[in-house]
Amino acid sequence: MTDKRRPPADRRGTDDDGHAVVDPLYVAVITVSSSRDVDDDPGGDAAVDCVEAAGGRVTARRAISDDFAAIRGLVSRLAAREDVDCIVTTGGTGMTMDDVTPTACEGLFEREIPGFGELFRQLSYDEIGHRAMASRAIAGIVAGVPVFCLPGSRAAVETGLTELVLPEAPHLAGLATRHQFD
Repeated sequence: MTDKRRPPADRRGTDDDGHAVVDPLYVAVITVSSSRDVDDDPGGDAAVDCVEAAGGRVTARRAISDDFAAIRGLVSRLAAREDVDCIVTTGGTGMTMDDVTPTACEGLFEREIPGFGELFRQLSYDEIGHRAMASRAIAGIVAGVPVFCLPGSRAAVETGLTELVLPEAPHLAGLATRHQFD
């Protein structure tokens, strides 16, 4: 029986240091918002632009309300898809009562990627100052798929993706599925 999470052989390889990578990277973008949809979504649009500029491919794009069960269900379903190597959520990472994205995703994580949140807040601090401490940006692995939960602003998405996610996600996706490579 073959694992659905194993990228096809033509997208598996190694980088210059011999680390497993997935290239091109297939990314699902989820916007979490009670007021936005994919037609009015600056953060989601920025995610698509960043992924494509880095040579990746957006294979799914969804907008969903700030609902714990809905977020959790959608992330689980997308992580099971063969054409998804990485999931990026935008929105729902702040301090209001309906900002439930990190909590919903955290419960799905097989392994956390704690350095992501730490580095994201450090970069955000350099850009916006002390307000960066209110970000609950997190990341982890769900069913062999790296999942990154970013704030919903265009600037935060661009910073998170260009500075952290896209340079490292092909490697993380390769590591998470390395045991499945031939």
